[in-house]
Amino acid sequence: MNDFLEHRKKRLEEFKKTVRKKEVTYKPIDIPEGLFFKCDQCGAAIYEKTLQLGHYICPFCDFHFRMNATSRVDLIVDEGSFESLYDDIRSLNPLGIQNYEEKVKIGQELSKLNEAFLCGTGKIVGIKVAIGALDSTFMMGSMGSAVGEKVSRLIEYATKHKLPLVIFSASGGARMQEGIYSLMQMAKTSAALLRHDQENLLYISVLTNPTTGGVAASFASLGDIMIAEKSSLIGFAGARVIKQTIRQDLPEGFQTDEFQLNHGQVDMIVHRSDMRKTLYQLLKLHQKDGHDND
Repeated sequence: MNDFLEHRKKRLEEFKKTVRKKEVTYKPIDIPEGLFFKCDQCGAAIYEKTLQLGHYICPFCDFHFRMNATSRVDLIVDEGSFESLYDDIRSLNPLGIQNYEEKVKIGQELSKLNEAFLCGTGKIVGIKVAIGALDSTFMMGSMGSAVGEKVSRLIEYATKHKLPLVIFSASGGARMQEGIYSLMQMAKTSAALLRHDQENLLYISVLTNPTTGGVAASFASLGDIMIAEKSSLIGFAGARVIKQTIRQDLPEGFQTDEFQLNHGQVDMIVHRSDMRKTLYQLLKLHQKDGHDND
């Protein structure tokens, strides 16, 4: 489509030069920042409103843009059913890292959240679930002690109330500004999931773009059912770091959703527009009594 429009523009310029004997000059136009987005896959320029109405999916090549946690939850749960939990939990600066508080404030302004993890309860086509989503606009969805605490508490809430659990991961990994405190969250969230599993409760983990680092190495990879959203990058470390460490060439596209599916890391790849329907079908299939949880 973009090539077609560019071709028409050039033809029009040639027509004006040869037929109307008129040179065409264009004045630069100051386009407000954020009005258009460039697709990472096909390079198309997409109007922000078009992208928003299409759930942040490229209309030209079907590439899935990143989605914030609030939009993600709104897309999945029944309208008006979401009730947030643990909004009062916020990051501190246990190691006294310079400028960390400022970065947290920027993340809060960008995401409109207190922390990088939004969680609560909601219903998916009438089935009550505990649901959470990491927000990549908040310090790349990194997991510090506050995020780890919120994830653990959501899991414990689901265990206590006998609810299925759905978590959408979108993260660069553990938050380096909190050092060992952030790494401890990997063990804490995994232990909480063990107790949830011992109660024979369902946990669906949805990996989105990107899911990496300490999040990929902990709760994101421990789902009973592992779903990769289309266009997702999934892995632990970056390709360059891995190559330098093992001193070997890496398979092409080894961190893509397709590669993960072909090698058994995920059970299915789901298009964003089909995610709500797919989750409902899985939840319905695993209901013990065939009734909604209230």
